[in-house]
Amino acid sequence: MKKTSESVEKFRKGDSGPKYLFRGPHCEWGIIVLKPGEKMGAHGHNSVVEDFFFLEGSPNIIVSGQQQRVFPGDAVRIEPGEAHDIINDTQQQVKLVFIKTPYLPDDKYSC
Repeated sequence: MKKTSESVEKFRKGDSGPKYLFRGPHCEWGIIVLKPGEKMGAHGHNSVVEDFFFLEGSPNIIVSGQQQRVFPGDAVRIEPGEAHDIINDTQQQVKLVFIKTPYLPDDKYSC
């Protein structure tokens, strides 16, 4: 068994961006916080499936060039090869859970 807490893990940008709770050996997952005006950054994966579950806020998600507003309680699955980005174009914080599987930390490309 492995245990951690959101309170002990760190966000990439200090108080926003991704925060990994578990990395490997089978999957990786964590939380992303986007402040107003922030975006995740357009990217894709060759083999990894990435799921998002939205907890707070209503950002725009862009998948393969198609933009859609998402809301708390929405879940989105990104298939391999689908370029994606999440843009917080609102005045509220966005918080979501991400899950990536299989665990292939180098399976990412910028768009």
